[in-house]
Amino acid sequence: MSRRNLNTSLRRRSCSNPMAAFDALPPDLRRWLACAHLPWSARSAFRIWQRALRSTKGDRDLALAALRAAEDRTLARDSRRIWGGDYPAPATPPD
Repeated sequence: MSRRNLNTSLRRRSCSNPMAAFDALPPDLRRWLACAHLPWSARSAFRIWQRALRSTKGDRDLALAALRAAEDRTLARDSRRIWGGDYPAPATPPD
């Protein structure tokens, strides 16, 4: 995947073998990452996953909700940075 066309605040780190890192993740997290809207690294997603599991006493559904919330926050922050604070602006009827 070309990184030149990607505009996100997620940090870019190189991984010697990103597929091996992905394959080592728990199945629930791999499924979530496969459908994620942002190109999360296996490392950062796993950190959020572990933190969420600790805080929810092992509840995987709540941990997945925490991942979705983290992605939503990142998308909101990036959209303000890229398109401005009023995006998406309310639709105005044409004159």
